[in-house]
Amino acid sequence: MPEGATSRKTPTREREASVRASAGYFELATRPLHVLVFILPLVVACEIGSALYLADESGRVSEAVSAYLKVVAFFEMFGAFGLFLPGLALVAVLAVQHLLSRDRWRVYPGVTATMAVESLVLVAPLLVLGAVMGLAGAAAAAAGTPPAPDGAAGVLDGPWQQRLTIALGAGLYEEFLFRMVLIALVHAVAVDLLRRSEGVGAFVCVVTSALCFAAYHDLTGPAGGFDAIRAAFFALAGGYFAILYLWRGFGIVVGVHVLYDVVVLLIVRPGA
Repeated sequence: MPEGATSRKTPTREREASVRASAGYFELATRPLHVLVFILPLVVACEIGSALYLADESGRVSEAVSAYLKVVAFFEMFGAFGLFLPGLALVAVLAVQHLLSRDRWRVYPGVTATMAVESLVLVAPLLVLGAVMGLAGAAAAAAGTPPAPDGAAGVLDGPWQQRLTIALGAGLYEEFLFRMVLIALVHAVAVDLLRRSEGVGAFVCVVTSALCFAAYHDLTGPAGGFDAIRAAFFALAGGYFAILYLWRGFGIVVGVHVLYDVVVLLIVRPGA
């Protein structure tokens, strides 16, 4: 081997580290460590709010987003109990993803700040969709207001802290179940097992996530019976969230979902 050849050939790990170090905002915002730092304040606020405003006398969260309660039920199947288990599980998943990625333990504050701005921009189409759907259902009792998240029906007249906790829980744990977990499973079946292309796999993931997200919500209209407009909204919203997840990652889709629910529960429907 000629002298100096080793210096001209960069080892694989060094090349990967160089690529990671030179990554721009749009890539860094999808990496597990920045996602974890971005959503961690939301997780902490949600878990504290659940303990203070949604727990019953026994200390169990009796009124919350269904997705949050499903995560709690999953742990209880294995004998694990505790108010903060859903939040710890979400943090643990992102921490493990970061470790497996072998990325550096370095956080750029500008990235997380820009993620908040990006979430504000990307929530606009969803708010427009919600307003249009609300106006389309003008005969309903809640005419002209966007559909509220699942689990919010019993707290619309409650204190703002309770409604904020519901908004946080919906954004975090509905995205955890319907995007992070469900899309991973569907992708594994469609692409890894059935050997479909990535494009076909992405399409199946978006459609499956959208339909499951709609079916998860209460689709009963104010007068009883199936509400087609409400079902269409949640299917379209679920598809939008799935596309955001595949395109921009878990942190951005959580930010958009939380912002939408905050607007609906604390601004459009201010309650008491």
